[in-house]
Amino acid sequence: MESRVEEAVDRFRNGCNCAQSVFVTYADHFGLDREVALKLAAPFGGGLAGMRQVCGTVSAMSMLAGLYNGGDKDTRKANYDTVKRMAEKFRTEHGSIRCGQLLGLEPGLPEGFMKKPCTEYVRTCAMLVEEHLLNE
Repeated sequence: MESRVEEAVDRFRNGCNCAQSVFVTYADHFGLDREVALKLAAPFGGGLAGMRQVCGTVSAMSMLAGLYNGGDKDTRKANYDTVKRMAEKFRTEHGSIRCGQLLGLEPGLPEGFMKKPCTEYVRTCAMLVEEHLLNE
């Protein structure tokens, strides 16, 4: 499979929100139409509707993990394990999975914490999707 990481970044630079950028880029791998994917991911941008909660890119890769693992009670543990593994890699790379912290908007940030542009969060989650959901 050819990498789509830069496609996800380009989507963000061209008007998709952070969650849409990741989700739409890979939705077709799971049988979702682009327009449906845009609508599903729209509310997750900006840390859930701009409320600066869990980063929209992390939410998008979590939704993709649900498509990958399935959605019934028998697959719940696999879903949770996959999401936790990817979220922890994101947290290790960027220091948090919370949008407000990632953007430097919350008090109590760790010493030396450095805000990065959202394109880096899109890039990281796209890479994690490819590594954990598409190349296994």
